[in-house]
Amino acid sequence: MEPVTLTTDRLVLRPFRPSDTDAVFAACQDPDIQRWTTVPAPYERAHAEDFTGRICPENWRDDVAYDFAVVTHGDGVLVGAMGLVRLAQLRTPERQAELGYWTAREHRRRGYTGEAARAVIEWAFTRLGVERLEWCCEAGNEGSRAVALGVGFRMEGTDRARIVHHGTRRDAWRGALLPSDWGLPSTTPYLPSEASGASDASGTSGRAPTTPSAV
Repeated sequence: MEPVTLTTDRLVLRPFRPSDTDAVFAACQDPDIQRWTTVPAPYERAHAEDFTGRICPENWRDDVAYDFAVVTHGDGVLVGAMGLVRLAQLRTPERQAELGYWTAREHRRRGYTGEAARAVIEWAFTRLGVERLEWCCEAGNEGSRAVALGVGFRMEGTDRARIVHHGTRRDAWRGALLPSDWGLPSTTPYLPSEASGASDASGTSGRAPTTPSAV
């Protein structure tokens, strides 16, 4: 699809540009980003050049992923990356996508990630017709989980051996957000099971960890 730009009170979410290469390269030197995300490790400048100059434009063009550079209003400082991935079922009856993100170390604990996530979620539900938005991270990534909970995701459980990271299978936490969780309509009717209704009452599943920490 044609790339779009979203705005919030403090942020602009726009497609990545080659001019973002230096900022992406610097941010991805953070050991936490290399530990918890799928970026290459070690992260070389060539990786950033390829990401901003080729991968991101191709992802938008081919509907593989919709990657946003999250920058501050005015000075345009890169705060992080936010995007919709796993789009194979976006235009099927399932109408699903997955939200992914990372935040540069020096910009954490300021609410930027949640602010950007809300903008992408609203766009996904109201413009793209997403009816189930998933979030997934490696089990133990408390910062990512805190952001997901903060914007309304409901934890659905732990998927064993879902993620392969540096040659090792690892468990993953999984959550989902529906338009109805935000008071928005869906085209496809939803009939929850009794078990789902019981879980919704507490907003979390019995298997999910219960003590999030902030990024």
